[in-house]
Amino acid sequence: MTTFAYPFLRNNFLALLLHVLAFAFLASARPATFLQDFRVTWSDSHIRQIEGGRTIQLVLDQNSGCGFASKGQYLFGRVSMQIKLIPGDSAGTVTAFYMNSNTDTVRDELDFEFLGNRSGQPYTVQTNVYAHGKGDREQRVNLWFDPAAAFHTYTIHWNHQHVVFYIDEVPIRVYKNNEARGVPYPKFQPMGVYSTLWEADDWATRGGIEKIDWSKAPFYAFMRNFELDGCIVPGPSTCPSNLANWWEGAAYQQLNPVEARRYRWVRMNHMIYDYCNDKSRYPVTPPECVAGI
Repeated sequence: MTTFAYPFLRNNFLALLLHVLAFAFLASARPATFLQDFRVTWSDSHIRQIEGGRTIQLVLDQNSGCGFASKGQYLFGRVSMQIKLIPGDSAGTVTAFYMNSNTDTVRDELDFEFLGNRSGQPYTVQTNVYAHGKGDREQRVNLWFDPAAAFHTYTIHWNHQHVVFYIDEVPIRVYKNNEARGVPYPKFQPMGVYSTLWEADDWATRGGIEKIDWSKAPFYAFMRNFELDGCIVPGPSTCPSNLANWWEGAAYQQLNPVEARRYRWVRMNHMIYDYCNDKSRYPVTPPECVAGI
């Protein structure tokens, strides 16, 4: 289980109690492990267990990329992993960490996609949200640190009110439940947790201008400290609707003041693309953007 700093505690007893209970639950839960909780979905020869299986190495070369997925599916909760991305010239590669319902026309999906770069340029992370088959909600943020120099924690927190994407507990994306405005929200389909490393030089780096340099291959990304905490499906049918689950608590209904400041800082200083502002794609602003995301 990943150890992480808890959000700023509001100055009231209820919030403090909720955080204490959440910490106690997480501390007592069984840590997720690759062998017990994941399966290889693509090219097992390119996935290696190192450090006694505590760390997973993904390999991309001219023969293949690779991927793995959780054995279970989850409906609401919190999932995370620590990732160290490809160092140096990684243009044309994509390292992904995401949740997916593995359905076709009504797919739900929550994406982190790390877009490779030319040496010296900032790494870009793209997030996207699919709900009931509707996607095309991309946002891109340039990372404010070197994600290939050390491990960083990437988290998706998903409850009935919103989906929040975190990097080291800094929120970079919030997708609110705007069903009241007719906007689909992912709440009916359980999703598995996936990670992949693959070639996408037709679009990944500067819109496909920068191609992959195979002389730099093989490319390596590393994952460790997996957290899977949510309502597993199949499981108790009452779990997904149980508002007593810790991830549904009052402290997680909206960003707290510290998180909100960090979120504004990311959007003001590091966001480089937001579909809400792309008038060429959306002459009419999508309703969730009008409502505030």
